[in-house]
Amino acid sequence: MSRKPNTFGGGARTNVNGLSFEQTTSLDDALKDAGYRVEEYEVYNKNDKIGLSVGKINFYNFFLKENGIDYSAFNSKQWRPDECFVNFKNRTVYIIEKKFQHCSGSVDEKLPNCDFKKKEYEKLCHPIDFKVEYLYIFNDWFTRPEYRDTLQYIKDVGCHYFYNKVPLGFLGLQEPNIYKL
Repeated sequence: MSRKPNTFGGGARTNVNGLSFEQTTSLDDALKDAGYRVEEYEVYNKNDKIGLSVGKINFYNFFLKENGIDYSAFNSKQWRPDECFVNFKNRTVYIIEKKFQHCSGSVDEKLPNCDFKKKEYEKLCHPIDFKVEYLYIFNDWFTRPEYRDTLQYIKDVGCHYFYNKVPLGFLGLQEPNIYKL
C-alpha cells in the first residue's frame, strides 16, 4: 500500500524528513500492490522466484554472500542501497537511492556521485555476470529548474531518476500501471 511522503522540513530537519520520506516509500509495497509476493527478501510471481528485494545490508547478506562475493575484494567499503531489486530473468541489479529535499542542502552535492557508486556496484556484480542499473527516486523538489544540469548529468553517465515512484517495467517486471513507491 502506498503511503504519502512527508513534505515538510529541510535545513536542520532534513535528515529527519529524509528518513521519513525513505520510510514512506517502499519497493516491497509496490511489488505487493502489483500482485507479486514478497517473502522476507525473495520476490515471487505466483510460485516462481523471480528476484530479490535486498536493500541496505541485505544486499550483502542475501545476494553477494550467496553468490560467493566478498565485497572487500572489490570495494574498500560497503555501499548500502536504500532499496535494491535483483532481477533473475534479465540478470540485472537495480540500485535504488531515495532523495528528499524541501530546501537546498547537502543532497544537491551528493547527486553526481551516482556515476562513482554505479561503478562500485558494477565491480561487485561483474564477477557473477549481473548488470547494474542505478536510479534515484526523487520527491518533487528536484523538478525545479536549478536541477536541470544535475539531472542531465545523471542521464549522461547512464544513471536514471524518477519522481515519487518507479515504473516496475523499468525493473524488468510486468507492469499494468506505474506504482507509487
